[in-house]
Amino acid sequence: MKLILISDTHENRPVVPDGDVLIHAGDLTMTGGLKYVHEELAWFNSLPHRHKIIIAGNHDWAFQHFLSEGHENLAEDICQPAYYLRDNGVEIEGLKFWGSPWQPWFCDWAFNLRRGPEIRAKWDLIPEGVDVLVTHGPPMGILDRVGNSHVGCADLAVAVARLAPKIHVFGHIHSGYGQESNRRTRFYNASVVNEAYRLANEPWSVEL
Repeated sequence: MKLILISDTHENRPVVPDGDVLIHAGDLTMTGGLKYVHEELAWFNSLPHRHKIIIAGNHDWAFQHFLSEGHENLAEDICQPAYYLRDNGVEIEGLKFWGSPWQPWFCDWAFNLRRGPEIRAKWDLIPEGVDVLVTHGPPMGILDRVGNSHVGCADLAVAVARLAPKIHVFGHIHSGYGQESNRRTRFYNASVVNEAYRLANEPWSVEL
């Protein structure tokens, strides 16, 4: 199965290669207004991939508002036919996917949680046996560098080491675009824009 991985499009429209499953790891928009969410979802769902998965990112405020107001079903509805994942999963042709939008607190953006027990509780929801993990933010120490600092989530790193998904895709840190792997997991920072929010990076095409 060919997976196409993108993140942090921020209302840009990258050229997306063909594949079986298209995954967007959050930040579809710049400020998350519902008008822009609808426009970007129309583009995303117009792409020809048989299956599509999307999670929210810290810029995607409409999805945070749906959750805060108890209307999470609206998020799922407006994303169709794409699968919208927020701390849940979907199985596609025998592969298990899990998605989560949270990241450590930063400047009062959407889907922020405090480091430590608050965010760890979200990673504790990830079940055993996930093949492809989709989060908005990176784990600590992996494709998460801003300047000389690593800014990813330490508790996510612990969860990923324990669960060992085959693929972990994320974005959020535009400067971290790239790929790494260890003996059990391949990691992809799929941010397609640079720190100036301009298209600069190619989507990843991954065989699984």
